Amino acid sequence: MQKNKNFSRIISGTMTWGSWGKKLSKKEMIELMHHCIENGLTTFDHADIYGSYSTEADFGKAYAESGIKREDIQLISKCGIQLTRGRDNKINHYQYDKEYIIWSAEQSLKKLNTEYLDLLLMHRPSPLMEPFEMAEALQQLLDSGKVMQVGVSNFTPTQVAMLEKAIPVSGNQVEFSLTHDEPMYDGTFDDCIANNRLAMAWSPLGSYFRDSDKQTKRIKKAMEPLEEKYSANESQLLLAWLLKHPAKIYPVIGTTDKKRIKQSAKAAEIDMELQDWFSLLVASQGHDVP
Repeated sequence: MQKNKNFSRIISGTMTWGSWGKKLSKKEMIELMHHCIENGLTTFDHADIYGSYSTEADFGKAYAESGIKREDIQLISKCGIQLTRGRDNKINHYQYDKEYIIWSAEQSLKKLNTEYLDLLLMHRPSPLMEPFEMAEALQQLLDSGKVMQVGVSNFTPTQVAMLEKAIPVSGNQVEFSLTHDEPMYDGTFDDCIANNRLAMAWSPLGSYFRDSDKQTKRIKKAMEPLEEKYSANESQLLLAWLLKHPAKIYPVIGTTDKKRIKQSAKAAEIDMELQDWFSLLVASQGHDVP
């Protein structure tokens, strides 16, 4: 199993492009796509549920008029979550039967105006998922060329291992940041390294800009000398910290701000020194390493 070397080092997350966030117009989406690509962010991360099942279609309409060649970008999407918003469901739930996975992937292709996905992820694990049935659907999508690789999102290492009894799992996208570091300790990234799986991180800036608590205040203090040392801002240092991990984690950034996208791309050029990395970890955890 080979990681897709074509994914951009920083991935552009589209969750807030549509009705769940900035409500970008078609023109604005086209401009943002080009801006991302110009700054090296050629991979776009989607999920069927974004915008209550509307953002893929909004992006697809913009992409169709963007003049961007399909081979110059990579598209990731996810399936498996059934919401009451945007669909006639009585309750939010997960669905992973063969027919549904295939139907959902084909819907994503149609909405995104593309013939294939570079990566399709099972969005969240279901207590009722049956790996061999899931594998039948995923293998059919792979064999037809509609999907290039399959992976998971928010799965534990044991859940990945269960699915991998039935089909190779190319990657796992999980929540990870300096303020949410569990995947370094619960086996998630160990599994990615050991099995050459693509590791991706959603919410890579964590709660740093969202919360003003003891943890973020400690990090802020530890950041101050590093901002000058690396000529970098706080966002860039948070990304550089994450990028140093040997799992070669690909952060999925959610911003639609052009300046911040440009700055995020430059974070990949920062080579954080070992002791600086640990100074931020210690600040986040509030205690010295054991």
